Amino acid sequence: QVNLVESGGGSVEAGGSLRLSCTASDDSVGDFCMGWFRQAPGKEREGVASIDTYGATRYADSVKGRFTISKDNSEKILYLQMDSLKPEDTAMVYCAATSTRCINAPLATFHYTLWGQGTQVTVSS
Repeated sequence: QVNLVESGGGSVEAGGSLRLSCTASDDSVGDFCMGWFRQAPGKEREGVASIDTYGATRYADSVKGRFTISKDNSEKILYLQMDSLKPEDTAMVYCAATSTRCINAPLATFHYTLWGQGTQVTVSS
């Protein structure tokens, strides 16, 4: 069974940084599209950043210029570097993978079939 495990969440003050990691138990990181998603209390899960099979990235407008998605195929790890964090970034953050190779990785959740358990990010003002 393929697993995705997130780590690196925590509590920071506004303006601070966090680096999230998502470790895959198989070659999902290198083969498929992967993404980071977040869900704040009372809100729907939304796409934050995605990366396709070939390394092309996509970001939600709300995080452009502040967040950076990257991956290490050999180590099977997906990263999300989050800088200049704001209180509105507070959410449970999940990594996810598609089940096929793809280009122009989407941010819509329905494209993703494999999900991690999430890691909490809390930003105080």
